[in-house]
Amino acid sequence: MLPRNVGAADRVVRVILGIALLAFFFLVPESPWRWVGLIGIVPLLTAAIGSCPLYTILGLSTCPARPAGAAR
Repeated sequence: MLPRNVGAADRVVRVILGIALLAFFFLVPESPWRWVGLIGIVPLLTAAIGSCPLYTILGLSTCPARPAGAAR
C-alpha cells in the first residue's frame, strides 16, 4: 500500500493542473503538442489516491504531521 504523502492544498493544485492539461488536450485538437495534455491524468490520479510515487522516492510529504503514536 502506498503511503499518504499528498496534503489537501497539494491535492487541490493537482486537480486544477490535471483539469487544465486535459482541457488543453480536448480544446486544441490541431496542436502538435496535444499529447502533452494527456499528462494531466497523472496529477488527477495522484490527487485521487493521495499518494505520489515521486514524493515517496524523494522522501517528501505535504501531509500535516501526525502526533507520535497516532493511528493512521
